[in-house]
Amino acid sequence: MEQKNYPWRGRGTTKDITGCRFSVSSMSDNFISMILGALKKVDTKKVWSATDVMSTVYRGKRIHVTDCLKACFAHFNDGKTHITMEAAISKGSPGDADDDVYLAEDDVPLNNTRIKFTTFSKMSFYPLGIADYMDHIAHVIRLAMDRGLHVETSHYATMLKGDINDLFDYFDAALIYAEQNIPHYVLQITLSANSPSQSR
Repeated sequence: MEQKNYPWRGRGTTKDITGCRFSVSSMSDNFISMILGALKKVDTKKVWSATDVMSTVYRGKRIHVTDCLKACFAHFNDGKTHITMEAAISKGSPGDADDDVYLAEDDVPLNNTRIKFTTFSKMSFYPLGIADYMDHIAHVIRLAMDRGLHVETSHYATMLKGDINDLFDYFDAALIYAEQNIPHYVLQITLSANSPSQSR
């Protein structure tokens, strides 16, 4: 088979790297201090972290990446302002690389944020490079149902509702399943809290 000259040819990693790129938004004039304040409150000693003009990246072990991601959204929430987060969590990409990563020796989360508040989520799960991808998508959705989350199917996404801690416990369970069964995958999530449309 002919080797195509893709831009990522020769790349890839054998390291246990989970990566996440995310952006947070605040429907407030005070959005700059809210965003920067939330980012500063996250303890990122166990991940590699970088923020650019578009978004923030965390790279490391899955447990520490999701720990930091949840902490950022929790710190971002002031309990009254409508906030959102867009995040893509990925592992196994053939275009990944071994650099820009910190893999902590232990699996003990530094933030372990347990602030409680209702969160709405839109989720899409993408198993890549396999023929039976729909079976894996169905399994990930059933995991949410089994955990008692409010689940609704919609066009191109699954809608979830629950406490922020229950949602992230579920995201971790879905990612653990993916790690064990799928070579390359992406979990795309949108989070929303304090939206005026939530009471409608």
